[in-house]
Amino acid sequence: MRDVYVIGGGLTRFGELWEHSLRDLFVQAATDAIRDARADRLDGMYIGCMSSGLFVEQEHLSSLLADYLGVAPVPAVRVESACASGGMAFRSAFFEVASGASEVVLAGGVEKMTDGADVTRALATASDQEYEASQGITFPGLYAMMARSHMQQHGTTREEIASVAVKNHENGLLNPHAQIHARITIDQVLASARVADPLRLLDCSPISDGASAVVLASEAVARRSGRALIKVIGVGAATDAIALHARSDLAGLEVVARAAAKAYAMSGKGPRDVNVAEVHDCFTIAEIMATEALGLVSRGRGGAAVRAGEPSREGRIPVNTSGGLKAKGHPVGATGIAQIVEVVTQLRGEADKRQIKGARIGLAQNMGGSGGSATVHILEAI
Repeated sequence: MRDVYVIGGGLTRFGELWEHSLRDLFVQAATDAIRDARADRLDGMYIGCMSSGLFVEQEHLSSLLADYLGVAPVPAVRVESACASGGMAFRSAFFEVASGASEVVLAGGVEKMTDGADVTRALATASDQEYEASQGITFPGLYAMMARSHMQQHGTTREEIASVAVKNHENGLLNPHAQIHARITIDQVLASARVADPLRLLDCSPISDGASAVVLASEAVARRSGRALIKVIGVGAATDAIALHARSDLAGLEVVARAAAKAYAMSGKGPRDVNVAEVHDCFTIAEIMATEALGLVSRGRGGAAVRAGEPSREGRIPVNTSGGLKAKGHPVGATGIAQIVEVVTQLRGEADKRQIKGARIGLAQNMGGSGGSATVHILEAI
């Protein structure tokens, strides 16, 4: 396979964007990415989107978005893997360029979640309909069971879990694209409304609208662009049982560990080489479990590591410098690509006040449902 580089990125503001349509959001992010890449062509396009049919009653995004972006007849594909749709779209674009089939491919993600749909019902389609959703379980409930299992197995405390939200809100204050700009305390997290014990409202990522996009290119195109050379050096993906009860360990994310193993093997790097990471913190416990599965911290120490400041911007391995899903927002189809945008921004040295000094290798981990699918990508500044 050929080497592949990310040469441009674009991101809308995340939030309740009532004044913008799904198509408008995607066109804004994609246009910004193309402009940033200094690209004069696209050979293909992949669009991560979980549920446009339920949220805005619009399918056939390949035609719609190629049309409104003004790039038709470029081939386009809509990619769905629940909340990992963006990561899977990036993976697909990577392999199209790596294979030699195309020179320049756009990978984007978009979701418009606030246009009147039953969001809980729409998101529940990412769980097992027969064994989970039909019985009334929601994703807060599933992650609450995961949190309780982690607490029982590893002694993780409620305060340690709350520390994830505190850290990510601090990072979100420095991200102009973030949905939430508010400093919070552990006491405020613990005092917020109970959603599903032990999780509280401030343990949960918000409902969001937004779009993100990146441009991937061959080495020849990347060098001609004059942009910083950010190489995709590791790609990993995996699936697991969609239903939580069908997995062997509720306190672990085996799907993330398997995807990470592939990405580490391909890149020739390991957890200790990573300078900055964006991980899928749809709920605070998810970040703790993801950092363990990625090998960034040892198994069972995810909570203690947060309280010790290890994943802070000043810590040993900064995690979710963007604010994560918790503060940046979580327009589900756009999340995986937004993570790549943050990693590229860090590796370019363009993250302003949230910049991690000397960041050369970044990791992005995107996950669908309660851990039924996952992607891990590793990038390096050359």
